[in-house]
Amino acid sequence: MNILEKLYMIQDKKYAAFQAKLTPNIPPEKFIGVRIPDCRRLAKELSKENNVSSFLDRLPHTYYDENILHSLLISEIKDFDTCIYELERFLPYVDNWAVCDTMSPKALKKHKDILIEKIKDWSSSTHTYTCRFGLKMLMSHFLDDDFIPSYLEIPAGIISDEYYVNMMRAWFFATALAKQWESAFPYIKEKRLDEWTHNKTIQKAAESYRITKEQKDLLRSLR
Repeated sequence: MNILEKLYMIQDKKYAAFQAKLTPNIPPEKFIGVRIPDCRRLAKELSKENNVSSFLDRLPHTYYDENILHSLLISEIKDFDTCIYELERFLPYVDNWAVCDTMSPKALKKHKDILIEKIKDWSSSTHTYTCRFGLKMLMSHFLDDDFIPSYLEIPAGIISDEYYVNMMRAWFFATALAKQWESAFPYIKEKRLDEWTHNKTIQKAAESYRITKEQKDLLRSLR
């Protein structure tokens, strides 16, 4: 049984219709309807069998669910260099936010010095989801112990009309306000972001349980 057949074996047609509504830029007929937990189990099973190279080589895929599986298989890769190689092969084919945000490779934690340089490259890409992925990795890996204030300039410096880029920029800064308030707040106080991203950051921060009521009130006053 090939991988596409395995995806159809765990198909949920109602879920396909639901997922198609959440990802409107992908035609409905491109959805098989595999739930993420089921897809994740399949990715782990396939990774253990070491039987995925032909699937990873076969780009572009036809179905949304194949791309989700591809992103989960990359997330399972344990070797840093291999992970980076497969990421950079796949990113140009990522065409929606869900596939982009599903990728969360643990291997990237191993070499933060190399990762930050890759993040700078990805974030400067004109390809919407390569840029979004770079910002997501910056948010995931560099807002805690490895935080340096100058990293905030990476998302702040992006100029884009792409909704999914600017939404990630807002998500990044809302998270930065929760984790690194002293460094992130001046970007809001001094209105260093474009108006849409500025207001969306405040909205998302106001929804966060990690930000105090006093901080939320202050942010709302800066809309």
